[in-house]
Amino acid sequence: MVIKTILMLTLFFFPFLILNSGVVSNTWVLFLLYIISGFGMAGVGMNVMHDAIHGSYSKNPKINTLIGYSLNLIGANATVWKIQHNVLHHTYTNIEHADDDINAPFFLRFSPHAKKYWTHQFQHIYIWFFYCLATISWITTKDFVRVTRYYKMGFLNKKNEFRNAIVSIAAWKVLYYSFAIIMPLVIVDLPWWHILLAFLSMHFITGLLISLVFQVAHIMPSSEFPLPDEDGLIAGDWSTHQFATTANYSPGSNIFSWLIGSLNYQIEHHLFPGICHVHYKELSKIVIDTAKEHGMPYSSNRTFFTAIRAHVKMLRELGNMEQIPEQTAVIQ
Repeated sequence: MVIKTILMLTLFFFPFLILNSGVVSNTWVLFLLYIISGFGMAGVGMNVMHDAIHGSYSKNPKINTLIGYSLNLIGANATVWKIQHNVLHHTYTNIEHADDDINAPFFLRFSPHAKKYWTHQFQHIYIWFFYCLATISWITTKDFVRVTRYYKMGFLNKKNEFRNAIVSIAAWKVLYYSFAIIMPLVIVDLPWWHILLAFLSMHFITGLLISLVFQVAHIMPSSEFPLPDEDGLIAGDWSTHQFATTANYSPGSNIFSWLIGSLNYQIEHHLFPGICHVHYKELSKIVIDTAKEHGMPYSSNRTFFTAIRAHVKMLRELGNMEQIPEQTAVIQ
């Protein structure tokens, strides 16, 4: 984890060190450096901050908190992510209105219980554009919108906690914008729109990578979209719920798994989020045997590309199927 952390942070920051040194005067080099940084940004998100915010990077909570701030350095916010991902997504996976990862804008539909619009029949075509914009949303409005909503939901309810969160989000974003776009605009001797397009290309790469890695683990033909019972609780036990709503992919590719923080072992991650991702491959052998022993579903796609095809198929199905009313949905 230490080696991976150094590598991913270097991959993200070193291109900016070159850009902000004033030596870049070629547009192709400009784009190359930003794109390299985009891969580094995705690497930090999937390999470093993800474990740290889950508390699985280190046994020391202070180190986890410190390393978790790496998310703030790439333009998002650790406080918002912890609520959205750790609390809402991991607790209420694929439950409409509760799992914030499937609460999409009206032009996207990630659940059969979500309202259907005629545009959804084309979402498997235009989804790629919005996946590319995913981290653009992070660095602009998403954190402010969600932290406000979470406050209204009852989170961040200690004295001045919400106000401090807003100030912190704004301050971290100013820091990010300073070295990622403002300094290059001032220092790099190229047209401003070249620099802006290069900056956007970095985020298009990051947004697409992160969206696909996470989405093909849950928005799949094998995934269930259960609803809470009459008391607003998960029907059945939590572990069964995680098996039913989560899918793995590409378990045979060690290099790919290493690059994406073993998020292809999503079932293991959801069952044991407090275990560092470097153990998921070995852990999966135990989980598979246990799933077979107890008759639990264990969905796994052979490669990342077969998982993407299945994801596109699911998006098409969701775009064409009628809404399943929540009151008539079958709880399994």
